[in-house]
Amino acid sequence: MSNTLAVNAIRVLSADMIQKANSGHPGLPLGAAATACELWTNHLKFNPQDAKWIDRDRFVLSGGHGSALLYSLLHLTGCGGLSIDDLKNFRQADSLTPGHPEYGHTVGVDATTGPLGAGCAMAVGFAIAETQLAAQFNEPGYDVIDHYTYVMCGDGCLMEGISSEAFSLAGTLGLSKLIVLYDSNKISIEGSTDIAFTEDVKKRMEAFGFGVQVVEDGNDTAAIGRAIEAAKADTTRPSFIEIKTIIGFGCESKQGTASVHGEPLGEENIVAMKKALGWPSVEPFAVPDEAYAPYRAMGEKNAAAQAKWEASFAEYRAKFPEKAALWDKFFGENADLAAYLASEDYAAYEDKPQATRALSGTYLNRIADNMPNLTGGAADLAPSTKTYMKGKGDYSAADRAGRNMHFGVRELAMSAIANGMLLHGGLRSYVSTFFVFSDYTKPMARLSALMNIPAIYVFTHDSIGVGEDGPTHEPIEQLSMLRAIPNFNVWRPCDATETAMAWRALIESKTTPGAIACTRQNLPQMAGSSDAALKGGYIISDSQKATPDAIIIATGSEVAISVEAQKMLLAEGIDVRVVSMPCVDVFEKQSDEYKKSVLPADVRKRVAVEAGNATELYKYVGLDGAMVCMTGFGASAPYSVLFKRFGFTAENVANTVKGL
Repeated sequence: MSNTLAVNAIRVLSADMIQKANSGHPGLPLGAAATACELWTNHLKFNPQDAKWIDRDRFVLSGGHGSALLYSLLHLTGCGGLSIDDLKNFRQADSLTPGHPEYGHTVGVDATTGPLGAGCAMAVGFAIAETQLAAQFNEPGYDVIDHYTYVMCGDGCLMEGISSEAFSLAGTLGLSKLIVLYDSNKISIEGSTDIAFTEDVKKRMEAFGFGVQVVEDGNDTAAIGRAIEAAKADTTRPSFIEIKTIIGFGCESKQGTASVHGEPLGEENIVAMKKALGWPSVEPFAVPDEAYAPYRAMGEKNAAAQAKWEASFAEYRAKFPEKAALWDKFFGENADLAAYLASEDYAAYEDKPQATRALSGTYLNRIADNMPNLTGGAADLAPSTKTYMKGKGDYSAADRAGRNMHFGVRELAMSAIANGMLLHGGLRSYVSTFFVFSDYTKPMARLSALMNIPAIYVFTHDSIGVGEDGPTHEPIEQLSMLRAIPNFNVWRPCDATETAMAWRALIESKTTPGAIACTRQNLPQMAGSSDAALKGGYIISDSQKATPDAIIIATGSEVAISVEAQKMLLAEGIDVRVVSMPCVDVFEKQSDEYKKSVLPADVRKRVAVEAGNATELYKYVGLDGAMVCMTGFGASAPYSVLFKRFGFTAENVANTVKGL
């Protein structure tokens, strides 16, 4: 009886939450309640009193619209003190129970989910992180990192391409501690999945390299439990368990229909459901003590498991002091790294023209030598993006200690996987591709920003300077696209010093992700560049007189062009200031006093120069200023030809200033 009560508690609480809010998605919580109850009460290694225990199992609800299920579980287990009143505030302003689960907002939520399939890919990142850390720290008799990642997904998640990208990689990597629970109910918003989704998912997952099982009855908790244990026993492959459920199960008038996916059941239907389920009360949010018992027993069991782990970990620290010191660098502050990033040795460079992508690779490798938990890679482009960490090994099914990730041509999943690795804890992750393909990464970069996690995106071939590859490979709107994301810093350095400072800022960031956009073509080293770049914008070459006749604002490869234009103008008696703006986002965070010192309000003649559409720079030039930027797509030709054709020359910049 208690098991039935424990399952139905999820259904009842979810239905009541959604009804009170008059908004939400009851279909998934009602249909998947038995799966969730079985996993959480009998298999999940999770201490509700310490939701950040590093060796806990991770649980990702990829179908984040079913958040009522997760909130019910957190309440029933007593995690984070999530109360009945919190459930009553479901989807209300400032509540702990928002419409979709939000990492860092509600205790016990391992990842922000909502965009379907994203949770599947982040779960792959969690599983990768577990293996990397285990390879780094485990010693005979001391498996200090040894846990599973469970992800619950639905038909919509498996329709999205991101899940296929991620699961293809997971199979290749043999991530045996990744267990996918597929809530298979054959219903989506528009009706039966037969209208758009008839493939044999099991064969697809087998082809990816997963062990596949099917549970025919989604209410058979014993069968679900056996499948989970069989999945854990498979030590060579990730596991995929299809659990056939009825969407909205328990609400007889609506179960199995598309309407139950995203509509409140209605008060009469909820009363009828409670009676049909044999629930002891029809009052909203009334849960008998017996329903809590299995969840609280789970908490006690895992609190004991954590206590045992902590005792073992104390022995580990004493027995392996060097590993303990390394652990503290992975999971705490790395004072040595902080000192190095502020040193002259870190920022040193060879005074010759270089592409900022090559310089980025230099600084990345210097950081990697001093930051043992830095891990990442490219979407099959590391030789071009210069993001390979030399001597750090290649992560694979055969080598879990390798720090270079080979994501394959999977930009979207790559970005979500990096988020998952970072969310796991202990690692700092980066990803890379050509800047124009940041379009494929943007949804997951947005999630990085929303979750306040400092993921790093390395983008190269940053403008029409790509040249001969033509407009399909030449980014135009991408700078503006990424700059538009709140809590996301976009760096476009002009030389070695600015590249070093961009990497320093990205590494030092605690809650803000960011990108560095680098050139393919060589750029000169600028005499005026300095660590003032850390302020996002600064005077790189000032006018001779206190109040300049005009100001040129430039980023990246256009800074050198602007300084050349400054010299031309001075020869004609026009004395201008050149401002380098490597990061608009960071400059905007500076004090008004500082911003006015760089861009004084009484100098209204301003020209902004950027080989993109430069939307964010318009606010700095004002109505009296002018822009030298892209207003269309590029073309296929050597970059020097394109820069001249589209006006990115010192002569044109100078003429634009004179035109003011």
